Amino acid sequence: MAPGKLRVAVIGAGACGLCAARHLLASPATFAPPVVFEASAQLGGTWVYTEETGQEGRPVHSSMYQDLRTNLPKEVMAFPDFPFEPSLPSFLHHSAVLDYLQRYAETFHIREHIRFQWQVDDVQPLAEGEGSPGAWAVKASWQGPSASSEGQPDTVTEHFDAVMVCTGHYSVPFVPTIPGLDSFPGLVLHSHSFRRKDPFAGLSEVVLVGGGPSGVDLALLLSDTVTGRVVLSHRRAPVCGLPPNVAQVPPIARVGGPRVVFEDGSEARPEALVLCTGYRARFPFLALERLGLREEEHGLAPLYRHLLPPRHPTLFLLGLCQLICPFPHFHCQALFALAVLAGRCPLPSAAEMEAEARAELDGYLATGGEPRHFLWLQERQWSYAEGLAQAARSPSLPTFIQEIWAVVREHRAQDMGHYRDKNYRLLGPDSWEVVEDSDQNGQAK
Repeated sequence: MAPGKLRVAVIGAGACGLCAARHLLASPATFAPPVVFEASAQLGGTWVYTEETGQEGRPVHSSMYQDLRTNLPKEVMAFPDFPFEPSLPSFLHHSAVLDYLQRYAETFHIREHIRFQWQVDDVQPLAEGEGSPGAWAVKASWQGPSASSEGQPDTVTEHFDAVMVCTGHYSVPFVPTIPGLDSFPGLVLHSHSFRRKDPFAGLSEVVLVGGGPSGVDLALLLSDTVTGRVVLSHRRAPVCGLPPNVAQVPPIARVGGPRVVFEDGSEARPEALVLCTGYRARFPFLALERLGLREEEHGLAPLYRHLLPPRHPTLFLLGLCQLICPFPHFHCQALFALAVLAGRCPLPSAAEMEAEARAELDGYLATGGEPRHFLWLQERQWSYAEGLAQAARSPSLPTFIQEIWAVVREHRAQDMGHYRDKNYRLLGPDSWEVVEDSDQNGQAK
């Protein structure tokens, strides 16, 4: 490594980690080639489908199921500097997204910098005098076969100038407290462990708990598999366009043996309960209190710009926000992090960053937002991304991403069962069109 170049550890080789590595490699004058730690044997993170739901006592990272298709079109999913193949449909099978990430890694020569089957166990800030200011000790353990006869160690500890945590938040299921759930005699699983619809074939009734993307998607998937009805239990506004045999009911009040009682007093006697109740971001390799962080209802706090602990501004936790266009979001976060490390984006003091993070949360709560939904950015993602771009002096996201996202959201709200029938075509840097299904005419935008 040439003197003065910053050495950065990237934890995770999913979409977010690959994006961080790609941009580190694009700035060789400032950054040494990154070291990307990946606990599994392949890149792709949550986009790697596996039939397994647990391996050798360790949880499986991915939440993919066999028939999953994206709920965003490829036109807004892509990294801004790396489009999907135009010939692909807008809404992709998960395998096409994994192919895209593999092509991204090959194009930008990332794979050679990934240490597969190395799990990060501990990340600690170095004491003053042990390394450069803001440096870190990263301890990792080998997850593959026994160490080679050539003397490969089972654990390593290395020093880095900065750390980018890109481990995602779709691997630790959140299981809500439901009175009597332990008494239910049928199948109970979290959507994280759902892989195929075959085990549900022939069941007369299935209850899905949660009206988010997973709950709605599984309701559509199982509606033609069960012999009776699918019950979608949630407190959101009614979902439009679901099949006739999908009933929507309020949240569960209690479970008593085979009986599931909902808050409106109605009941069901399902053979299976599927908890589509989301996930918790967990960082077992971080000593949160030492970093000045704490667990709050929405996640870790305080994080300046949802990214970094104010007291340790060389640690970046990318990809925590939800209900976003994820790959463009990762792109903006990575460029901001690199600008901070390169000195192009001076940060406020730790006290000022903490105050700003608290003010943003307080402002959100003052508008009636629920604390646990603080990181559900939705429309807020655009001002957030633009703020990062301006601070990093990097290009803004193309306007078509926001425009198509808004149209897709409207189509989804109008007809959940058929919004994926549409395709979107980019006509130029600032123009696009909706391509309706085969019985309708395209609508230029």
